[in-house]
Amino acid sequence: MTKLTALTNIGKEMESKLKSVGIDCAEKLFELGAKEAFFRLKTKYPQVCLVHLYTLEGAIQGLEFNCLSEETKAELKAFSESLK
Repeated sequence: MTKLTALTNIGKEMESKLKSVGIDCAEKLFELGAKEAFFRLKTKYPQVCLVHLYTLEGAIQGLEFNCLSEETKAELKAFSESLK
C-alpha cells in the first residue's frame, strides 16, 4: 500500500479527508478515480471545490494540478458543475 502523501499534490490535510471517506491508500484512489473520490469528498465536505478535483486527477496522473490539459480541466469542470 502506497501512502497517499507519496502522490503529487496530496498533503496531510487532503490525506486526512480522503481517509475519512474510505480512501486510505494511493491504490484505492487509482481504483476509484478522481471523480468518485471528489464525489465522496463533496458529500462529506461541501466546501471542497474544483481545485480539489484537479488535485486528485493530478495525483492520479502524476502531475501538478495546474499542468493538467485544458481538455481534462474542461471535463472535470463539467463533472463538478453537474454535482451542484
